[in-house]
Amino acid sequence: MTTNAKLRIALYGANGHQLQHLLATPQARVEVIAVCGINAPAGAGISPREYGSLDAVLTDDAVDLVSLCSPRRADQAEEAIRCLRAGKHVLAEKPAALSEAQLDEILRVAEATGRCFREMGGTVFDQPYLAMRECVQRGELGEIVQVFAQKSYPYYPGRPQNEAVDGGLFLQCGIHAARMIEHVSGKKIVSLCRTETGLGNPVQGGLRMAAAFQGQLENGAIASAIANYLNPPGTGRWGNETLRVFGTRGMVEATDGGTRTRLVVGEEDRGALPTAVSTDSYFSLLAAHLLDGIPMPLSLEEELHPLRALLRAESFETPRP
Repeated sequence: MTTNAKLRIALYGANGHQLQHLLATPQARVEVIAVCGINAPAGAGISPREYGSLDAVLTDDAVDLVSLCSPRRADQAEEAIRCLRAGKHVLAEKPAALSEAQLDEILRVAEATGRCFREMGGTVFDQPYLAMRECVQRGELGEIVQVFAQKSYPYYPGRPQNEAVDGGLFLQCGIHAARMIEHVSGKKIVSLCRTETGLGNPVQGGLRMAAAFQGQLENGAIASAIANYLNPPGTGRWGNETLRVFGTRGMVEATDGGTRTRLVVGEEDRGALPTAVSTDSYFSLLAAHLLDGIPMPLSLEEELHPLRALLRAESFETPRP
């Protein structure tokens, strides 16, 4: 595409972090021209074409990219493949696939069709995690030795009991922890084991409520994480994250949902990280990549590897109550 072009987008489904903000806040070089399974807000000044099915969306030759938040995450990999074969770029809600075989097939089709496939994988480009990543990249912590991550969402009555709907706790929630570990430390997870429990589920269903995993990074460091649907409303945050990275020279942490940070190097407590600097959203980076050919800050392999690591994780599941 040329620098004068617009990226024309179709939004499919609302089961996740869809790009609804583009409906309310138009952008100069991005335009939502079609929707399916999602309504444009009244008075937004945007009137995208409304379709009754994904197949109908794919007949629209004006659509450049389909943003997928599929009604059933178990169907999303196949739907991504259909989009790619129809000549559309794809941005997919996480998890992009529920098996490694599905993920590999998506990537094979993307390569064969010459279309761009990306997961909504911008966790590390939100503050304070970007500042932590930059701290690691500058070498301030020395060699990374250990990383701990937490991702906690609340339970609510509408949360799907069937993991085929949203991917389930480990993939839908734990993916954030895996991304923080890999994308902040700059080291891939090479081995991983997990355990999960349904304890605390207020209804009889298949929803797991808590998970933990631990593993090793490519440089020999160790990593561990917890994920759960136990975040109480009193925290005041939908997602309650913690990330601590320990190196041979120092440590950096973000706690209380990323609202508090601290960097300590040797005997020097440097206090909070500078996180006031605004950052480009991951979607804006993708738009610049598609429109202007600007490289993405993460390669596709780097972006998807946290999901691949979780899909490969050996399970040691605790009995459900």
